[in-house]
Amino acid sequence: MVLRDHFRPPLSTRRHWHSFHNAWSTYIADDLNQCLPEGYFAEPNAQFGIEIALAAFSERIPVNPKHQTSEMLEWKPSSPTATVPFQLTTDVVEVQIFSTQAGPTLVGAIELISPANKDRPGQRSAFTSKCQTYLTQGIGLIIVDLVTILSANLHNELMNRLNLVIDPLDARLYAVAYQVGQKNGSPHLDFWQEALAIGDNLPILPLFLKGGLYLPIHLEMTYQYTCVRQRIPELNE
Repeated sequence: MVLRDHFRPPLSTRRHWHSFHNAWSTYIADDLNQCLPEGYFAEPNAQFGIEIALAAFSERIPVNPKHQTSEMLEWKPSSPTATVPFQLTTDVVEVQIFSTQAGPTLVGAIELISPANKDRPGQRSAFTSKCQTYLTQGIGLIIVDLVTILSANLHNELMNRLNLVIDPLDARLYAVAYQVGQKNGSPHLDFWQEALAIGDNLPILPLFLKGGLYLPIHLEMTYQYTCVRQRIPELNE
């Protein structure tokens, strides 16, 4: 069973890519939870098209009259100092790995890139900013890009954001693992990159958790399992 194109016909007309990504993140987390040592756990986190809304509720709660002064009731904030465009990360499909040694602390993340993450400059910036935050905090990271309908390379954009001069990854589909470490007393970034192609098998990549633990991520195994469980047809069907 090999990599399929989930974003173009014929498969895109028969199965929803977001349902597959959601299921894949769940099975990756399930596989991790079978091999993570005690004190660690993995959780899938899938959010599509975040909508912010305000909910107002009515409830009978006694209020201290001393706190309801006319000054407080009439107070209004001044005009904002500045108003600038801001891009929310609308799609999130990831597996987060936590350590429970000091309460649930994020130590690793696997990001499955969606079309929205690659679509517009602001959305790409929001995604790479989140990845930058993970890396600057020493959190282990893997990104996987199977999106065939857009050509932006978020690994290259992340390297540009980090001001790292490297040879660009010349691939539309790819998977990259990152490790933040120390070498000769100075922080450094190691990464393992794999170009992907429709019809090929997916690689095994290392996930380096903050604190020194690392483990293999069997992308092919979990991908195949997800295809079987989701009844994803073969390429020639």
